[in-house]
Amino acid sequence: MGIKIKQLYEKNKDFIMEVFHFCIVGVINTLMGLVFIEVLYNIVHLNYWVASGISYFVGGVFSYFANGKVTFKVEDKDKDKWLPWRFAINIIVCYLIAYGVAKPLVRYVLSEQPTVIVENVAILIGMVLFTIMNFFGQKFFVFKKSGKEK
Repeated sequence: MGIKIKQLYEKNKDFIMEVFHFCIVGVINTLMGLVFIEVLYNIVHLNYWVASGISYFVGGVFSYFANGKVTFKVEDKDKDKWLPWRFAINIIVCYLIAYGVAKPLVRYVLSEQPTVIVENVAILIGMVLFTIMNFFGQKFFVFKKSGKEK
């Protein structure tokens, strides 16, 4: 059994390392984003969309550089003029879907709770959905590798 696990790891180690690095960058990004969003929503009293939007913009800038270098190892020579645009499109689409799904879903499930509870839970659910979609978007759309590199 140990040999099969080792073989499975060897066969998939690039993907496993990408997921690992994405998670490390994501933990840093999530903590930073959570501080931003909670301060903007609960202390500054910006609305759900503005608070989460500003937080994801700041996190997106960090993520672009960190995931490009650390996770997907994109060299400067391999960057094309469309890379920042693909990244921005990915972030926007993932954000709109994640938070667009999270808020109505949580509002339905927690319909008897106050808005502040619903929106804080929706923020957390949105983060989870966003993270999953964002990984695959960055891997297969933003920082995709051309066939000749493999």
